[in-house]
Amino acid sequence: MENLKDTFFEVLYSIIPITVILIILQFTVIFLPTEVFLQFLIGVILASIGIFLFLLGVQVGLSPVGEMIGSSLSKTKKISLILMFGFLLGFVVTMAEPGVRVLSNQVDFVSDGDISSSMLMIAVAVGVGVFVALALARIIFDISLLKLLIIGYLIIFVLALFTPSTFVPISLDAGGATTGPMAVPFILALGVGVTSVLRGKATSGDGFGLIALASIGPVISVLILGVIYG
Repeated sequence: MENLKDTFFEVLYSIIPITVILIILQFTVIFLPTEVFLQFLIGVILASIGIFLFLLGVQVGLSPVGEMIGSSLSKTKKISLILMFGFLLGFVVTMAEPGVRVLSNQVDFVSDGDISSSMLMIAVAVGVGVFVALALARIIFDISLLKLLIIGYLIIFVLALFTPSTFVPISLDAGGATTGPMAVPFILALGVGVTSVLRGKATSGDGFGLIALASIGPVISVLILGVIYG
């Protein structure tokens, strides 16, 4: 019951500020048609209900299951199995990420179908999957996160030199789109679960950093897509 209350107020505090600002703008600056303004208010109510239910689902299901999967995989002691499922989980959770779908649809629309939404989504999902697997390998072999981040961004800078300029902003937006409400809780929980078994509860904080690496993957994969298209 306490979770319900906390989640409700969390959503309320998130939605109220933007709603109040837009209501003030409506009666002072923008003066939207009444029908459009009513649609906005209905949308706010529906979005609030949806976000509340989604956050509740994350707390009840996604995060605990992600941590359990990470723990179970680690107990097998099979590195190849851990990395393979890290890739698959990173791939499928990205395909389900709402932000990635919005971005891919927008790119498809703006490019008149030259860059199809399905192709962009697959490229982004592959990038996330590869780097989630890499992040799990970092935990297993105790590799420095800073070194991997430096190498990743160096690759991005080099690829950006050979990629059509239109792909650079798309790739950076793709990196941001993957850090959404679907991918972040699951991937973080997965990392914490793997770390808690392989390196003990005392160092389970080392499971963090997966999102930093996972957000590099789609940037690189979209830039590579740009090189191919270019």
